[in-house]
Amino acid sequence: MAEVTITRHGTDSAGEYHAHLPGETAIGRLTWVTRGGARVAEHTLVPRKIGGRGVAGQLVEALVADARAQGFRVVPACSYVAAAFDRHPEWADLRA
Repeated sequence: MAEVTITRHGTDSAGEYHAHLPGETAIGRLTWVTRGGARVAEHTLVPRKIGGRGVAGQLVEALVADARAQGFRVVPACSYVAAAFDRHPEWADLRA
């Protein structure tokens, strides 16, 4: 798995997680909006240039860690996020 730095951007109503890799200008993103008190994970986007290094998985893990720490639930509207939730039954309590 690549060394990835995750940064968070946004407001209470919408935001993004950005994944940065050393020496790369391409940025992976996971976008979300708030609906009904939950964060709806809309899209996970990883440019081909940085793909295949576990970037998308680390973006989802950051979202899940924040959900646990901040007490919100996640609606996995993005197919990648939904598949990640299916692979991790221990996250079921966070799924809205």
